[in-house]
Amino acid sequence: MSTTVKVTAAEVNKLRKATGAGMMDCKKALVEAEGDFDKAIEVLRKKGQKVAAKRADRESSEGAAVAKVNDNNTVGVAIVLGCETDFVGKNENFLALANKLGELALNCATKEEFLAADFEGMTVADKLVEQTGVIGEKLDINAFEKVEAAYVGSYVHINKIAAVVGFSSVVDNIETLAKDVAMQIASMGATTLSYKDFDPAYVASETEARIAAIEKDNEELERLGKTLKNVPKYISQLQLTPEALAQAEEDAKAELKAEGKPEQIWDKILPGKMQRFISDNTTLDQEQCLLNQNFIKDDKVSVEKYVASYGDVEISGFKRVTLG
Repeated sequence: MSTTVKVTAAEVNKLRKATGAGMMDCKKALVEAEGDFDKAIEVLRKKGQKVAAKRADRESSEGAAVAKVNDNNTVGVAIVLGCETDFVGKNENFLALANKLGELALNCATKEEFLAADFEGMTVADKLVEQTGVIGEKLDINAFEKVEAAYVGSYVHINKIAAVVGFSSVVDNIETLAKDVAMQIASMGATTLSYKDFDPAYVASETEARIAAIEKDNEELERLGKTLKNVPKYISQLQLTPEALAQAEEDAKAELKAEGKPEQIWDKILPGKMQRFISDNTTLDQEQCLLNQNFIKDDKVSVEKYVASYGDVEISGFKRVTLG
């Protein structure tokens, strides 16, 4: 290798634009490659491989969450391009890379296919290695999620959370509906569509754990002379069988009788009591089930009722990705 190779500023700038590497790194690579542009790219890539190997055990818990939807709103993807620090995650070039990768991801069915896809003359996986060398931090695709439907909408919250949601049909003002529901998903962190999706065994074990936690809290509250928390019998509508609801109604009637309320006004009071019972005993649904959550723009209605207000349309699927 000759050490007297001269490289021009134009050549250095061309390599910098192609790789995003610093001016000095590009100059050194061109000198090492004796002016051969393609070999210089390979030099930078090998540097990236060395840096990536050294940082393989690092956490890439910062970065950018990106959501993209195709031109006819039938396919949406949400990805997380991870890095090690918040400083890099906010960098304009890093965000531009994340958005370019998001656009490419629209054409891929799986994360594996995405990593193997061509990106500016190399695979996505190789591009991540190259940029690891450029930036000096581990880069990785920490999440890849895809939704296909008659209509797909998306929402991104300050590059930290991204959501895509699919609908069964296209109705009037579907853009507003899609944005509102995607925002709901991003904000409230639903993990499933409906309580009907829950495994009964999961609900049973979660019920036991939650009741135990509340009872433990109540021991401390009682010691401090404070108001005790309500201990629910149930946590999901999956458990509210006709028998359970009938028993709850009987208990409510017994309360009204004990309070001395005239029977002729029970019909006016019971619906409210039953609604409160259902609310108190479906906390898991409200936390994790999108359709059963209170709508963030109007907590008097559920997401299910809000979607129904738009007509003959249903949520067919959704995905949410976050940093970390």
